[in-house]
Parts: sequence; C-alpha cells; structure tokens
Amino acid sequence: MSVTAQSVWNNCLDFIKDNIQPQAYKTWFEPIIAVKLAENALSIQVPSKFFYEWLEEHYVKILKVALTKELGETAKLVYIIKMENTYGNKQPFTEKIPSSNRSAVKSQEVDIPLNNKNPELRNPFIIPGIRNVKIESQLNPNYSFENFLEGDSNRLARSAGLAVASKPGGTSFNPLLIFGGVGLGKTHLAHAIGVDIKDKYPEKTVLYISAEKFTQQYIDSVKKNNRNDFIHFYQIIDILIIDDVQFLSGKTGTQDVFFHIFNHLHQNGKQVILTSDKAPVDMQDIEQRLLSRFKWGLSAELQSPDFETRVSILKNKLYRDGVELPNDIIEYVAKHIKTNIRELEGAIISLIAQSSFNKKEVTIELAKQVVEKFVKNTKREVSIDYIQKIVSDYFQMDVDTLQSKTRKRHIVQARQLAMFFAKKFTKASLASIGSQIGKRDHATVLHACKTVDNLSSTDKQFRKYVEDLTKKLSV
Repeated sequence: MSVTAQSVWNNCLDFIKDNIQPQAYKTWFEPIIAVKLAENALSIQVPSKFFYEWLEEHYVKILKVALTKELGETAKLVYIIKMENTYGNKQPFTEKIPSSNRSAVKSQEVDIPLNNKNPELRNPFIIPGIRNVKIESQLNPNYSFENFLEGDSNRLARSAGLAVASKPGGTSFNPLLIFGGVGLGKTHLAHAIGVDIKDKYPEKTVLYISAEKFTQQYIDSVKKNNRNDFIHFYQIIDILIIDDVQFLSGKTGTQDVFFHIFNHLHQNGKQVILTSDKAPVDMQDIEQRLLSRFKWGLSAELQSPDFETRVSILKNKLYRDGVELPNDIIEYVAKHIKTNIRELEGAIISLIAQSSFNKKEVTIELAKQVVEKFVKNTKREVSIDYIQKIVSDYFQMDVDTLQSKTRKRHIVQARQLAMFFAKKFTKASLASIGSQIGKRDHATVLHACKTVDNLSSTDKQFRKYVEDLTKKLSV
C-alpha cells in the first residue's frame, strides 16, 4: 500500500483524536486538509494565519509526536495557509515549519506576498490606531442593574448577568444567551452587564453591537476586500455583546465569520454575551455548529413580569422621573398591561403627558382611557393557559385530562393542538410550552407541531379542528 499525504494525515488524526478533547479536535483538526507528501515533509492546508498560530501555540507537541511516529525523526510539517490577501494578491502563502523541535519555529521560512508585513488593523468604528486608541463600547449608561428590577420572571438571567459582570470570561456562563419576547428587557440587561464590567474593569475592551450592524460591517469588509482586518478587529475584543443574534438567520457568510470570531474569543477566555427573541433550540436557519456553541454556556429566559414586578417597575420609573402617582392608579396600569415592559412604561409616560398637556388630574378614569388605547393598539398575546382552556372546552374535557400522561388518541390530538397553537400564538420557547402543557420536553412539542401540520393536510376532520380553534383564538 503506497503512503500518501492523506493516509499519513489520517493516521496522525487517529492518534491526535485519542489524546485531546472531542470539541478541540472538531474545532482545530477537522478543518485541516492534507495537501501533499514530498521529501518527508507533509503539507497541510489550514484556514487562516490565526488558525496556524493557534496550532503552533497549543498543539505543536502532539503534532510533532504524531508526525514523528509516522515519518520518523526527520519529518517536517509545512503549513499552507489559505488566506484572503487584503492587498490584492489572492495566492495562498506557505510557512515551512520543521516539527523536529519547537525552537525551529523562530527560524521559520516565510514567503508572504504582502507589500506591508505589518498592516494596521482596520476598525469598523473608524477609530484609527486600534492598539493605542480606546475603542468606544457603544454602551448606553442609562441601562444599569439598578434600574433592571428583579422578579421571578428575570431572576436567573439577572443573577447570571451579575456573575458575568463580576468575572467576565471566568464563569461557566460563556456564552451567556439572554432570550425572550419583545420589550422584556434583553437589550437593557445586555447593556447593564457591559456597563458594570466597564466600571469594574476599565482596562478591558467591551463592545456592544447589534447583529444587524455586525452583518452590515461584514458585507462592507467583503466589498472592500478587508475581511481579515474585520476578523482581527473583533478578535481583540475582551467582552463582545451581540444583540438580536437571530438576525444572523440564513446569512451563511456572516455566520461563518462569527463562528471563527466566537471560537477565538471563547478559547482565549474572553466573554461573549448574546440576546435573541428565541431559545437556541427554536432558532431557524442558524448553522448547527453555531447553535451548539450557543449552548456551551447558559441560555436564560426573560418572561413576562408578574403583577408585583410590574408595580415595582412602574414605581421605579416614576421615582427616577421625579413623579408621584397614587398607588391605585399604578396598580390599575400594572394589572391591565401584562406582557411587555416597554408598553408598561409607555403607558405611564402617556398618562403623565395627558395629565400635563391637558392640565387634567391623574385619575382612574384617565388611566382607563390611556390603558384602553394601549391595549387596543397592541396585538393581544394569548397565554398558554388560555389556549389550553379553549382547546379543552372545544374537545369537552378538563385541562388536567389534556395535560395527563394518557395515550388515548383524542386526548393526544387535543394536547398536540394546544402545543401547536401555543407555538403559533405565543413567544414562549418550545421548552417553556412543553413544561406548561403536561411537563413535556421541547422535542415532544416539535413533534406535536409537525403532526398537526401533517394531519391538517391529509385529514379533513382534523383540518376543521384547526380552523375552528384558530377562529376562537383569533377573536
């Protein structure tokens, strides 16, 4: 059997795989391609200069042992670095690194066709001289932990945020992914973590950016042929906060570049904070390798606040604005606006404005008028409890029967319909839907939704169930 570059490299990989963590193997060795074997030198292609530097820094010993085992003491390893050249020359360059001893790396032969050997990194925020000039964090100092009030709906996310702010990159909450519906405080909490880190660790580089802006910067970098500068810029950030990461859905180029940036930051103990309108398990058109990384740390859900928390939020808002309102009016607003903190604060601002502009006293009557307008102009979010009640009534059973473990066909179908409508009409995660409808897991909810879709297209009677319930829930 003839010895080829591929067969030698496969044997090396078998040895390496047995001696390092599976995740490290997947990240740092699976992307490598064996190119050629000549004069006892194995040439391998790696995706970038950074990739090569990481291998040399962390895996040079195991590479040396694996290669020596295959080719003997005179073995050499040649890296072919597939790299976009910002300065016009598209050819890859090679760096020949003898693997016989580590010190040889210092005297490596390098043939890099660049006009400028040390190109200055280009900052997407147009701040010249990255190394010497402070990078603007893009944080809003008004979003702080002090005005992010704790309640049952946000306790886990807030506590995790405080832990990350105290020890960025040093907790198991990396990445920290905060998810939940519109107006529940995801952006506020992300900023609060960043602001707290800047206070505690002024020397650290913190950057907040929306996924939309990140995508636009990436597109611009490709147009201007400086993608590597874009990547290098993000690799020097200590705490990276990406808001609305679900915006990366379907954008394969941006996902790919973010994947490499994420790997670099995570491997170097930097902190990544993400926000999303849904849990990783519910994200569509996001690459699996990226979703798996989102799950490495902690995914914390922000839910709609309970009545006591809503009252506290309103009182805190009024205190900060130096306004006093009677308790019964505060409680009336909190009782009737339930799903969204942004709407809650908007209603109280509107109430104060109406009173001030029209020189009216703030009364329950005025509060009713303001709240009615808000509720009317806001699409009502149906609760999971309400959906279960409507479905149970429709099939003439009680909610306990719907949630039971029984496998009777008509009860199973009713339960599946409740899950289907909970996914359709609420912003709850699949895991949250499952736990509320009979303590099932997210996979059961996913299966239920697929079953309803299939039966709707093949079973006339079942399609009528779906149509009837849709009308009842859309009223």
